[in-house]
Amino acid sequence: MLFHSTVRKELARSFGASLVVLVTIVMTMTLVRTLSQASRGSVNPQEVMMVMGYTVLGYLPPVLTLSLFIAIVGTLSRMYRDSEMVIWFSAGRGLSAFLTPLFSFAWPILLVVAGMALVVWPWANEQARELRDRYGRRGDLERVAPGQFQESASGRRVFFLDKDTPDNKSGRNIFISTVEQGKETVTSARSGRVDEIGTGQFLMLSNGQRLESLPDRQMRISEFEEYGSRVSGGQLAVQDDSPAKTRSTWRLVMEPTPVNQAELAWRLGLALAAINFVVLAITVSSVNPRAGRSGNLVFALFAFVVYYNLLNLGHAWVGSGRASFGGFLLAVHGSAFLAGLLWLGKQHNAWTIGGLLRRRRNHA
Repeated sequence: MLFHSTVRKELARSFGASLVVLVTIVMTMTLVRTLSQASRGSVNPQEVMMVMGYTVLGYLPPVLTLSLFIAIVGTLSRMYRDSEMVIWFSAGRGLSAFLTPLFSFAWPILLVVAGMALVVWPWANEQARELRDRYGRRGDLERVAPGQFQESASGRRVFFLDKDTPDNKSGRNIFISTVEQGKETVTSARSGRVDEIGTGQFLMLSNGQRLESLPDRQMRISEFEEYGSRVSGGQLAVQDDSPAKTRSTWRLVMEPTPVNQAELAWRLGLALAAINFVVLAITVSSVNPRAGRSGNLVFALFAFVVYYNLLNLGHAWVGSGRASFGGFLLAVHGSAFLAGLLWLGKQHNAWTIGGLLRRRRNHA
């Protein structure tokens, strides 16, 4: 059908352009933030692109939804400005007739959004978390860069050394500052080596000095020819402390805690919001050809921001117990869908308050 094919072709072009622009912006912002984390030692510099890729995958559901929303608003607004809507209205095509071609174009995108929100989002977060945790659990000596002060994994020790060998098993000009149980210790040595003793690593220092600051403000200075300091222990015990955003959707359903229900409501909200935005896009795309061209687009973006913030607000409320799971979904998404249908009916039937009042008086 000419009507459906015309609308779908222009929607495809607009959606593709919007998606490319938004993905480029998200990738740039994510890259800057990931590089900042790598400079602070939270992310392995060699895994910056992998962390960025997983993060962008997590952001794709709202990006796809926004691209679809912008494509529909932009396409229908252009049709209003170029008087194409007048032609379709004269041909007997009302505003509600656009629902069929819009949903026939949008249903694959809606399925992708739902799949990514329910499956890809937790998987990508889990992969990014594993990369950060694996880098954070590396040995203390592996954290040290030549000529730089570096904090240990526990945060109670600061290292400085110049590495001599490629395998990082020996070094020179070593400095260690430790704070434990209110006592501060500063140890310096000319050289040192790493020895494996049991399940831990020990830094064996040679020809150095040790300065201890006792709790009673006394100082103790000692010199040594060889001194051993533990720099890494055994493997950490595996604990199930994963955040809710890394848990699978099936696990959230089987463990209905407030935190899990909040995360589940947020994931389902992304899919439901995508459907509602198709309906809302028709209503906000109406534009006066004599008015500015960007007014309705700004309003559409404002509506998207408000809706998305409501999802985040509901996530916090459900997690804290201030709102129920079903109540939040019904209040936010149900009311948005109902408001979109009423607004669409008003524009399709040209309802006005004065006209409704006159019709009611005539009926009486």
